[in-house]
Amino acid sequence: MKKTVFALATLSAAGLAMGQEVVRIGHVAAMTGPVAHFGKDSENGVRMAIEALNARGATIAGRTVKWVLAPEDDAGEPKQATAAAQKLADAKVNGVIGHETSGTTIPASKIYYDAGIPQITASSTNPAYTKQGFNTTFRVVANDIQLGQALGRYAVKTMGAKRVAVIDDRTAYGQGLVSEFVNGLRQQKVNVVAKEFTNDKATDFSAILTRIRASNPDLVFFGGMNAVAGPMLRQMKQLGLNVKMMGGDGICSDEMHKLSGGTMADGQVVCAEAGGVEASGKAGMDNFRAAYRKRFGIDVQIIAPYSYDATLLLAEAMNKAGSAAPAKYLPELAKIRYKGVTGNIAFDPRGDIRDGTITLYTFKGGHRTQIAVTK
Repeated sequence: MKKTVFALATLSAAGLAMGQEVVRIGHVAAMTGPVAHFGKDSENGVRMAIEALNARGATIAGRTVKWVLAPEDDAGEPKQATAAAQKLADAKVNGVIGHETSGTTIPASKIYYDAGIPQITASSTNPAYTKQGFNTTFRVVANDIQLGQALGRYAVKTMGAKRVAVIDDRTAYGQGLVSEFVNGLRQQKVNVVAKEFTNDKATDFSAILTRIRASNPDLVFFGGMNAVAGPMLRQMKQLGLNVKMMGGDGICSDEMHKLSGGTMADGQVVCAEAGGVEASGKAGMDNFRAAYRKRFGIDVQIIAPYSYDATLLLAEAMNKAGSAAPAKYLPELAKIRYKGVTGNIAFDPRGDIRDGTITLYTFKGGHRTQIAVTK
């Protein structure tokens, strides 16, 4: 009797598997380490999208599909990133959202390209990622060329900066952002008075900040993440370097207040997020943020809306192709036109988003406050 019951259960399970296609979406970001708050935000966005796909019974060519998240942690480290990428490639996932930082996204992209697996980053902004000529690389946010030059214009035209010091964290993201910001300054006929570098795990900045103080800047631009920028801001105050700080999306979350030890003054920090919605998309973004808070009990950091859209447009490309096989839906992904929470998404021949927006923020009362959305 037991054998018969077991056999029936096995047949039933097999019948379910035969009638339902499983589509696995890989996600890789830092789930541990100093930038894990951003990585978890990114994964939460993918998780929400997969839950939405399953809840509405999203199909491919009329076939029932079970959408599954395949998460990996790269800890923000390039070597761990390539190991995670190889694991997903070996598992033959149907697509990948990630990685989180440019320093992990770029080396991992070659592995996905060799495996023929489409990869969409929702946060990596270094232009080198899409300049490699890989037809599997896509990005749903503006790149550092757009971001850095917009910040350069704002620093000079709006903030009145005339003496600017720059610091990068030696990562692909930090160096790339600083390079494009400096290009933006040059276009506005402003030169850099001091250039220093640190690393993405540093905690003591006294030596470089002392040298910068001697150059008498009116603005310090930092290319890196808030895990470094927060303590740096605190040490700037200790050294009497009471000038404004500017940076990219790596420092553009409410974590800055906590990481600076509460020393960040209102309006002292200006940052830009690669993305952002214009007025017509505000209601949709507000609804997403409310749903995110209800689901996870916390507020969105930055990446979640973009990783959410990236996941859903992968599913849309599969639906248009009638297949979840990467080789079959990749052409549809390349030419997709998708309206998401973050706005209209379409890619240029390199895989960069067309007409990407940039949002400028400052902080008031420890909370990020929008200044403007631009292109």
